[in-house]
Amino acid sequence: MASVLIVEDDENLRKILLRKLGERLSVKGAKDANEALELFEKEQQDVVLLDIKLPDADGSSLIEHFVRRGAKVIVITGYGDIRTAVECVKKGAFDFIQKPFTFDLLEMSVKKALKEKELEEENKALKDYLFGKENDYLLKTNNEKFKKVLKTADAVANTDLPVLIRGETGVGKEVLARYIHASSPRKDKPFIVVDCTAIPENLFESELFGHEKGAFTGATGRKLGLAEIANRGTLFFDEIGDMPLSLQAKLLRFVETKSFRRVGGLKDITVDVRIITATNKDLEKLVREGKFREDLYWRLNVVELEIPPLRERREDIPLLVDFFLKKYRKKIKPETMKELISYDWEGNVRELKNVIERACLLSKTPYVDEAICLKKKSVSCIEKMMERLPTLSELEKMYIAFLYEKLGGDVNKMAQVLGCSRRTVFRKLKELREGKTDLKDAPFTR
Repeated sequence: MASVLIVEDDENLRKILLRKLGERLSVKGAKDANEALELFEKEQQDVVLLDIKLPDADGSSLIEHFVRRGAKVIVITGYGDIRTAVECVKKGAFDFIQKPFTFDLLEMSVKKALKEKELEEENKALKDYLFGKENDYLLKTNNEKFKKVLKTADAVANTDLPVLIRGETGVGKEVLARYIHASSPRKDKPFIVVDCTAIPENLFESELFGHEKGAFTGATGRKLGLAEIANRGTLFFDEIGDMPLSLQAKLLRFVETKSFRRVGGLKDITVDVRIITATNKDLEKLVREGKFREDLYWRLNVVELEIPPLRERREDIPLLVDFFLKKYRKKIKPETMKELISYDWEGNVRELKNVIERACLLSKTPYVDEAICLKKKSVSCIEKMMERLPTLSELEKMYIAFLYEKLGGDVNKMAQVLGCSRRTVFRKLKELREGKTDLKDAPFTR
């Protein structure tokens, strides 16, 4: 249940608010700053209604403390003016309400604050799921070759040298790129991904460098490109080997000068970005075949990091399996673990993750062994999944999990495919990760 802390020295008003808001929310009241801080440390409420005239402190001095801890602060005061309101908003207050006020007005403000906090938590949950602690764990290893790769990554993180990350599909190239960014002085600045396989050739220059109004049909206004948005941060070109040859000359100039012109523009724009690229292709072969510029190759390949495939670091498979299982509070038998270790994992860590999580969702017992489905088994995966005749609800969970992996966690695309709203997708994901699998520590748990 959403929670509210009412910090108000007027006892009568405090009691009224406690009673009215307490009908739908979990509420606590404090008569002064000291009591408020004590109650907040114990429970960390979602919303704080804060009177800025308190007997033991200036309430506005508490705003930043509550906001830093994730609370939405609604200031209530009888001494307000425009200057005071502006100062409170600058400190992070969500709203500013002057006394006397109607309860309807206050209730509306509280609802808006709770809604915004809910959306922030949903976005954070998605971000954490995609690139949070789970992905940090993917960089833990017992393999000596991979340890050397990570050691080199640590060494170059504090430099601005271009890095080329090689590896098969699913080994975690983007995870390593994000790790380098997070370990660098640029960690608080943008990390922008340029997916060289997803942007059409005729739109690539506009997406990367932006365009001016009227540059082409449909350019109704100025648009900033990804290079400009990444200023002072990191620009990550994923699958650089798929970039069309016609665009490589323009990228070469940008890599060399860190300057560009928007499509239709006349002015050179200079940015400060660190460039990291990744590929699953043999760039040297592409250079020999004339499909990749040699000068661009040497500009990008200043520091080369190659992530070994999972079949070359089988000692990491138990680490990864145990981690994926812990999220679902599931177990696996030793003989099945041996089978997983001996499997070749053409899709690498991504395939392993999909297999284990799918098994966790399908298994009705603490052990997932019967639900493990590997390609080399004689029984097809569909037959394996249908062996115990799953319910319609279980089939829905399987499809939601499949779409999440297939579409990279893009809620908008999932909603489009499913023909439903984003809200419904968030609800289905939450049910998937907590309601039906007893996942108390999952990202979507509140």
